[in-house]
Amino acid sequence: VQLVESGGGLVQAGGSLRLSCAASGDTFTDYNMGWFRQAPGKEREFVAAITWSGSSTYYSDSVKGRITISRDNAKNTVYLQMISLKSEDTAVYYCAASGRILSTGQVMSISRYGYWGQGTQVTVSS
Repeated sequence: VQLVESGGGLVQAGGSLRLSCAASGDTFTDYNMGWFRQAPGKEREFVAAITWSGSSTYYSDSVKGRITISRDNAKNTVYLQMISLKSEDTAVYYCAASGRILSTGQVMSISRYGYWGQGTQVTVSS
């Protein structure tokens, strides 16, 4: 499956953005989807994940309450709605897909995702 992110940009602190990730090349509903981010000088970290049906979602503690992951299986797209953005949210955001059945603990693991997009830059100015 190929993944292409969009929607990143420069936003002021307190603002909002919606990232999109369009999937192609395979059956979208075969995949659980995740969003990760990597800030300069830091390791890539888990942000959010959603199961293939959309029935379950998972969030890192640092974004819970401010970020919502969703998917539209008819459009082969997963979204990341971000509100109340902070400077520490500045990072490159990556969409990822996993064809495996993931446990609650595994959804946060980078190694469980075999397919990645190229990333989209989000910059939050204070």
